[in-house]
Amino acid sequence: MTPKKAVQRSSKTTETKRKIKPMPKPANPSGWTIADAIDTYNVDRWGGDYFEIGANGHVHIKPCGTDSVKIDLVDVVKQARSEGLRFPLLLRFQDILRDRVVKINRAFYRAIEEENYQGNYRGVFPVKVNQLREVVEEIVDAGKVYHTGLEVGSKPELMAALAIHEDDESFIICNGYKDEAYIRMAMMGRRLGKRVMMVAEKIEEVKAIVSIAQDLHITPAIGFRVRLATPSEGMWATSSGESAKFGLTTMDLMEALKYLKEENKLNTVRLVHFHIGSQIPSISAIKNAVREAARYYAKMRKMGMDHLDYMDVGGGLGVDYDGSNTNSASSANYSLQEYASDIVYTVKNICDSEIVPHPTLISESGRAIVAYHTVLVVEAFGAIEKTKSHYDLTVFPNDHPMINQMADIKNAMMQNPLEALHDAQQIKDDSRRMFELGNLDLETKARIETFYWHVVEEVVDEYKRRADSDSDDSDLPEEIYELLPHMADQYLCNFSVFQSLMDYWALGQVFPIMPIHRLDEEPTVEGVLVDITCDSDGKVCDFVDIKEDSRPTLPLHPLKKNESYLLGFFMTGAYQDIMGDLHNLFGRANEAHIFVDEMEDGGFYIEEMIKGNSISQVLEQTQYNKRELEKNLRRSVSVAIKRHIIRANDGMKLLAEYEQMLTNPTYLDFSQNEIPK
Repeated sequence: MTPKKAVQRSSKTTETKRKIKPMPKPANPSGWTIADAIDTYNVDRWGGDYFEIGANGHVHIKPCGTDSVKIDLVDVVKQARSEGLRFPLLLRFQDILRDRVVKINRAFYRAIEEENYQGNYRGVFPVKVNQLREVVEEIVDAGKVYHTGLEVGSKPELMAALAIHEDDESFIICNGYKDEAYIRMAMMGRRLGKRVMMVAEKIEEVKAIVSIAQDLHITPAIGFRVRLATPSEGMWATSSGESAKFGLTTMDLMEALKYLKEENKLNTVRLVHFHIGSQIPSISAIKNAVREAARYYAKMRKMGMDHLDYMDVGGGLGVDYDGSNTNSASSANYSLQEYASDIVYTVKNICDSEIVPHPTLISESGRAIVAYHTVLVVEAFGAIEKTKSHYDLTVFPNDHPMINQMADIKNAMMQNPLEALHDAQQIKDDSRRMFELGNLDLETKARIETFYWHVVEEVVDEYKRRADSDSDDSDLPEEIYELLPHMADQYLCNFSVFQSLMDYWALGQVFPIMPIHRLDEEPTVEGVLVDITCDSDGKVCDFVDIKEDSRPTLPLHPLKKNESYLLGFFMTGAYQDIMGDLHNLFGRANEAHIFVDEMEDGGFYIEEMIKGNSISQVLEQTQYNKRELEKNLRRSVSVAIKRHIIRANDGMKLLAEYEQMLTNPTYLDFSQNEIPK
């Protein structure tokens, strides 16, 4: 399987040398501190108002924002485990959803008040970002006071929205390409008194909307998605511009307006819409797009469309995944308040210059609402080490000359580390060629490779030492940087990248990842994370770093026997829940929904638990019927018994074990490991 990596990862340039981030120096002589852990994992930057490290070395979550109740993530895991849930475990903090809805609305209301803006604001949640019922219902409930609505892009999403939507003051914005059934169902929503807005993506849709509305004796509310010329930035930059998938060109728009005028239906035009992509890292791209779209609105108002009251600025509000607050593809160089203020100011400025009324503003911020609210907790159950302290590097008189050369390089490498690396690489390559020709035995090849990786490790350690000493020569040569993932320990984690972290595999999206405990201990291992699929792409080797796009390894702790080592994948609430696939038939993770309650032990309670897919459930999704499977195996057991391949009792036990296994979870089970204190 080949990943579809994003064309543009960041605006930062790659140079021949990279700054290596040194391990933080202990803040006091007694050793590692919580401050060191905060600096190592940048949690104070990407964590925003919601995540921090507690004095006990555990990650704490503040679901209601900065001054709210703090919940120990390890306590949540322990309770979920006591209720029968196993890893991987998706923790959904519903109060964060509510807090995000409040923050976005307050940001726009503050901007409207400060600018004396005469229009209003109505947010809508784009259901495609996370279609799960519990998520959508929580957002709708939290947004009642603000009349927060929903945005849909398909018939199934529309069907769900019509049933969940209850507030007559909030909108259902219908995007996406539409057929007759889609349009008819949207019109039925209007008949029920709901504020359903049909956004036309092409001229034929406008004609279909008018025709179906006439048949149903309903006055439609039509919006136009305009295809802006303004370029966007980030991974989804191609969502905008003249080659964008959606939207009407200026000529298409004029043709559609001409048709509506001929049909005496200009009064149905209610909204101008645009969308220039998701996760827009630069505020300048947003301001430029809003400026262009506001001109469309103003010019259409001046053409006599007096019922045109709304302007939808689409999505794109960025989330700062890496905490750098830059225009990196995984960050955003603006705050939520700056985003809202710039939109309000820009639209007001254009409308005032054109002498037209200020429209009610609509935004479709999905990622910014749901990204923070989920944490995927996975268990590392093993490690593949590149270099091991117990490997014997003793050189004997009768050893192969290449081993002696490697030992000499290792002993003298501090005189010129980079030269030593080059020499070691040459010997390693020569040994490989000799082995392929049959001129080198297996044991010698193994010892040469062991020496080689120890040389690489000591070279990198030397550059880290120079970084720690603030030496002028603290840059990491590119060739060393590229070796880091290869020499890192591989931590085996009980999850699937393809099921739970699809945007990492498909787009190279960087997510904050860190241990959720033992943070009062110094992490002494540089590692990468590999999942349990049998695909080489099932690994994570890009981690949050505020100095570069990302770093290739993650500081980790040595594993302890019979104790779980728990890692948290943060800010996975947007798209990951719904876009995962069944690669290797690993199904959905176990899930727990957490609410704040100060009266409960730990300040929380688990409101709902959803068990992940069983083996039989994922097999059913790929057309393997459970009863047929059991029937076929029973036939095989019967044949084996008749041929005296297996005893009858053993055959019955095997069949019972098979049937029991079908009810088990798809992931590995290390429930015998203890959850750390």
